[in-house]
Amino acid sequence: MQNRFLLFTFYFLLVCLLAIAPPVFAANSCPDGMVFIHGGTFRMGSDSDRFPEEKAADNVSVSSFCMDQHEITNAEFAKFVKATGYKTIAEIPLSKEEFPDLPDEQRLAGSLVFQPPKEDAQQVPFLSWWSWTVGANWQHPFGKDSSIKGKDNYPVVHTAYKDAEAYAKWIGKSIPTEAQWEYAARGGLDGTTYTWGDQYSEKKANTWQGIFPFFNTKADGYKGLAPVGSFPPNAYGLYDMTGNVWEWTSDFFEFGHDRMAHQHNPIASDRHKSFDQKKPDESVLHVIKGGSYLCAPNYCSRYRPTARESESPDTGTTHIGFRLVIATE
Repeated sequence: MQNRFLLFTFYFLLVCLLAIAPPVFAANSCPDGMVFIHGGTFRMGSDSDRFPEEKAADNVSVSSFCMDQHEITNAEFAKFVKATGYKTIAEIPLSKEEFPDLPDEQRLAGSLVFQPPKEDAQQVPFLSWWSWTVGANWQHPFGKDSSIKGKDNYPVVHTAYKDAEAYAKWIGKSIPTEAQWEYAARGGLDGTTYTWGDQYSEKKANTWQGIFPFFNTKADGYKGLAPVGSFPPNAYGLYDMTGNVWEWTSDFFEFGHDRMAHQHNPIASDRHKSFDQKKPDESVLHVIKGGSYLCAPNYCSRYRPTARESESPDTGTTHIGFRLVIATE
């Protein structure tokens, strides 16, 4: 009788342990280069007065998933292009049928490139540091005469949302939701300002040090993009969830997170006028997360898990990339 009681007690404790502990096999089921993120519940966003578009939502939960350890690199994207012959949006001229009023030279293939002001400049018009550059694309980040030679391990840029979507479909993954992305970026540190804690550190992410856009001190060791994995990962083992490049999410942008509260695996995807209120003439904008090497304390400062911006899905730039996920439940 005593042995039966001990055996029953053992099985009871084992069942309880399995019920509260993450399944060990799930962590090993992620493909190479991905990290297992055990699902959970968190407070999404922030109630900062400075950034009202981040308005928080309580009790947002996500199922477990695998996430790419780092941003998709030039080498990884090159394999996709070689296998499929895919052309990114930046490599395709604008259609004459869609844009009949544009002269031929303005319909040439290209993308947006960051061009800092001259060093002796004291003041420049807002956003004048962005220039539409003919010939700029993922293989030629700064125009037709530039190259990614020797930069296989750098994040691929000039990828519009549709380009990220095409790559995801080819490789059998998906673009993360904003909830998945933010939950993973926090690395289990719910409520902290940055992915590593509350104190900003120029050595823990590739961001802009100095006064943007006039000068960059390069205190983090980089003036522009950095190879993936150049900075310490967060507690989940994910690299560059802060800075380096902005990353696409599958959510359409809406102001705040009101509809996310008390939801499981939420996604803003119904296009019900989910517009950025600062850009009323644009629609169907996607949320991008994480900030980039161009974010500085005096400008942007959106290198926080709660931070977010909106971007048109047909636009690529020198500071937007992506990483992907796979659902495990």
